[in-house]
Amino acid sequence: MSCGIILAAVLMLSDPAVAEAAALPPVAADAPVSVAQEPLFADLVERSGSLKSIVDGWIASGEADADGFLTGAAFTGFKTQATDLAARDLQGHLVLKERGTDNDLKCILRGISEDMPKKVAAVEAAPNAAERKVALEELAYLLNDNVEVITSPPHPAV
Repeated sequence: MSCGIILAAVLMLSDPAVAEAAALPPVAADAPVSVAQEPLFADLVERSGSLKSIVDGWIASGEADADGFLTGAAFTGFKTQATDLAARDLQGHLVLKERGTDNDLKCILRGISEDMPKKVAAVEAAPNAAERKVALEELAYLLNDNVEVITSPPHPAV
């Protein structure tokens, strides 16, 4: 036996994750590829997650019910970041479109880019605390959706 085979056997036996990975069937050559690790899409995930944390904090603390919240630095800064995120989501859509991909992610990113400003506007337009909370929850859901659609494993075309 060569040293390489012995070393491979020792490594496989010492780490169960290696054995599990080796037991998986090979990936088909035409299997869809995840874009989650590409810089643009990883940035979308990071920005969406950060903004969702902010919204979750507002929901938990009730900070959004304070007088002057909508004109304060926290919300106006958030609004700028959300607008930027929407533009970057559209950029992600255009990148996938340029590649000629025909998958759901391309369409979902475009939809999110269009919905983001509407969800922020709904927070601004909410006439009372209860409706503002609902608008914030919907905004948090959209931000979470942005993360999940990018990080979920791609599925082969049906």
